[in-house]
Amino acid sequence: MVVYVDLIFLTNLCIDGALIGLTAWMRKTKLVWWRWLLSAIVGALYVVMMFVPEFDFMFTFLIKFGLSLVMLSIAFGFKGLQAFMRTLGTFYVINFVAAGGILGVHYMLQSSGELFNGIWFTASGGMSFDLKIAFWFTFVVFFAVLFLFKAVQSSKRKTDRMTTYLGKVEVFIDEVTISCTGLLDTGNQLTDPLSRMPVMVMEVSLWQDMLPAAWKGRLKDEAPDNLIMELDQEDFHWQDRLRLVPYRGINKGTAFMLAMKPDRVKVTMDEMCYETTKVLIGLDGGVLSSDGKYQAVIHPELVQDAASAQSTAISAGATEKPLNVV
Repeated sequence: MVVYVDLIFLTNLCIDGALIGLTAWMRKTKLVWWRWLLSAIVGALYVVMMFVPEFDFMFTFLIKFGLSLVMLSIAFGFKGLQAFMRTLGTFYVINFVAAGGILGVHYMLQSSGELFNGIWFTASGGMSFDLKIAFWFTFVVFFAVLFLFKAVQSSKRKTDRMTTYLGKVEVFIDEVTISCTGLLDTGNQLTDPLSRMPVMVMEVSLWQDMLPAAWKGRLKDEAPDNLIMELDQEDFHWQDRLRLVPYRGINKGTAFMLAMKPDRVKVTMDEMCYETTKVLIGLDGGVLSSDGKYQAVIHPELVQDAASAQSTAISAGATEKPLNVV
């Protein structure tokens, strides 16, 4: 059997470097390049030692665990026991995920004949498994598993960040109440140029039962001013609440958005409830969130103005809450 030690060293250098790098990404820690490289070299040299018979005593649990401590100390330094233990736990979780992914893909691709050929019975009646995984298979699947793991974690982080900006929205018009989940968009500056009221955008599908039947499916592609011109007082009893709000879309010229003036809007975020009457509801004919996590875009002024009013009332020693804060 021919063993290419240099190839094994380079492969484990890449693998150990990837494990250290992903650990740093998970822990949100910036690595110094030479520490990163030195830690990977130490891990790769340890694997090469298995081909030296005199060093067979080093392949025990305590030595392996101690080596992982040395590698992490080189790469991240020691900034306290608690931080180091968290880094150690993250490092081993990533190792177990990668190893489990390789085994899982290996057995998933095996046929029943190959699987049973790898099983043999011991003299005591137990069963053992002969595991043979090709070198390049391990190398390719390892990085594929790490890439998938990072993608899943990135998606989770994005979802967690978005959750902090989600809130419950309730819109009241006459006896009608529309509730949905809204996303606070801090960059939203859409306001009505005449009344200076902020515009909160909602999916028109939420209002489909209250809008004229002739508008169904037309608001997305047709100019809203044309729809308003078709209305009679008998067709839509909220006609006096309708507004046309000009806006400029990305890579588009000025257009108009159909909006309605509600009686009041209630927004609940982080266990705080904000209520205001100075707002317009813009109707969007499309879908605001592809995964359906929210159906409205909350204007930041709806929360900022209410929070400011509450802060002013507290500093003045007021015993009652302002009208726009519940």
